[in-house]
Amino acid sequence: MGGMMSHALELAKQLIAWPSVTPARGAVFEAVEAMLTARGFTVDRFTAGEAPDGPVENLLAWRGEGGPHFAFAGHLDVVPPGDGWSADPFAAEVKGDLLYGRGAVDMKGAIAAFIAALDRVEQHTGTISLVLTGDEEGPAIFGTRALIERIAMRGLKPDLCLVGEPTSVHRLGDTIKIGRRGSVNIWIKVPGTQGHVAYPALADNPIPKLVRALARIDAVHLDDGTDWFQPSNIEITDLEVGNPASNVIPARARARLSIRFNDLHRGDDLAARVRDLVLAEAPDAIVTPRVSGEAFLTEPGAFSGLVAAAIRDHTGIEPELSTSGGTSDARFLSKLCPVVEFGLPNATMHKLDEAVALADLEGLTAIYADIMRRALG
Repeated sequence: MGGMMSHALELAKQLIAWPSVTPARGAVFEAVEAMLTARGFTVDRFTAGEAPDGPVENLLAWRGEGGPHFAFAGHLDVVPPGDGWSADPFAAEVKGDLLYGRGAVDMKGAIAAFIAALDRVEQHTGTISLVLTGDEEGPAIFGTRALIERIAMRGLKPDLCLVGEPTSVHRLGDTIKIGRRGSVNIWIKVPGTQGHVAYPALADNPIPKLVRALARIDAVHLDDGTDWFQPSNIEITDLEVGNPASNVIPARARARLSIRFNDLHRGDDLAARVRDLVLAEAPDAIVTPRVSGEAFLTEPGAFSGLVAAAIRDHTGIEPELSTSGGTSDARFLSKLCPVVEFGLPNATMHKLDEAVALADLEGLTAIYADIMRRALG
């Protein structure tokens, strides 16, 4: 194991060792700030928002000035480890050729690889920045959105942005993301009038109305997909009445939907369409949508080609350009500049005994350094 490899490994171990279940604050940000100031970066740490979705800590760091400006974006928060790990999820232990710990893959390993990669790049021109939030795994209301406002305030709009999400599937470099589907969740509440089941004329049962509305929604065919996106889908994710009595007509019924949609749609339009279907069956229903992100696509071109070339030179793999998977903070950053996501193999993310291969940590460091050199011209 060479010095550079242990360098990326040591940084990853430091980051994993600070428990930072979303929303992350404090020590893990102090650790990153120390790493970056030692490398000549100006660091701006700030908190944004109030309860219930805040406060959230964020970090914006930059080195150099003028263009080209290359940004790396990611998150320091992790999902809860859960019970059943074979060792302490925050011990950052190396066993064999793997580094174990919550966040090893998603995505402290990638952040460590990028910081280690900085030491391999001679930055004679341009700007390198890091955009790191403590709330990507949570509501994501006061994380990257607040960072984008900070970027505007400081005049630090990047030309290109690489998000370090774990995109690789079977081996490092096989997949990069050039887009993501959008997401909207919708809560439906249908009121009724409680009464005795033997006297239905004196009551108003909300369940049949809700069921008919859900049947209408379930019958909707949104699209057949596009060249880059799979078809959009509407899923009923919860149905709840909470009526413990067998002889009582309930006073209300609730449901929740999740829609994942491609770039043929916008979240607000889909929410309005669902509202119309519900109100046709239950005119007094309350429909509450929450759009967590719009679909976006970075058309294949110079940036995705640059990332693919770096991957190809270090691995021999021709990466697949993909828009699959869930949402990420790239959905916000795509408003600033072209965005591509590339990171570690994702097989163990969010799982018990999450682990990154030491060789992949080293490989990603080398690829990130190459991407930076190419992006800075």
